[in-house]
Amino acid sequence: MMKASFDKRHVEIIEKAPCYQGFFTLSKFKVKHKLFNGSWGSEIQRELFERGEAAAVLLYDPKLDMVVLTEQFRVGALNEASPWIYELVAGMIEEGETPEEVAIRETQEESGAYIQELTPICQYLVSPGGTDEKIHLFMAMLDSTQVNGIHGLASEGEDIRVHKVSSQDAFEAVRCGKINNAATIIALQWLELNFKSVHSAIENP
Repeated sequence: MMKASFDKRHVEIIEKAPCYQGFFTLSKFKVKHKLFNGSWGSEIQRELFERGEAAAVLLYDPKLDMVVLTEQFRVGALNEASPWIYELVAGMIEEGETPEEVAIRETQEESGAYIQELTPICQYLVSPGGTDEKIHLFMAMLDSTQVNGIHGLASEGEDIRVHKVSSQDAFEAVRCGKINNAATIIALQWLELNFKSVHSAIENP
């Protein structure tokens, strides 16, 4: 069993100061932490992009073997050939919300689909060297026959197109790099690894 060498007790936050407050928050930390040799290290300074937690859902129709993905503009992909990204439905978790509640709400807002049962895939830190963003990743089964069109909240500047692709085409899009964001890659690789057990559970409830 893997166990971390230290925990929160072995970090001292000396100072936290805001750098920027807008759509997101950037803070400057001064900290000290325990070293592997048993001593305490010197004070270090780090900037942290405080993004918070989010929920993301892989929508899968097992009867038609179709994956439902969204496509939308992402400012973080401006250096790519296209800043329109194929990804999972996803949304930020606000105070008082559970990841499951957000997953269900965002699925309806971004794809028009209604889901009820979620299968947890994993939780992971997106890039802990500079941000506290954490993703709660799920899979949900659905009937994709009525899922299509353009969705999103105009009040949030969203313009989201729904795409339905076969699971094999989605897996190949990961392999060739057409799908290039972590949550979608992780979820599709999970589906590929668990493909037989997912379908076995449906056929033998």
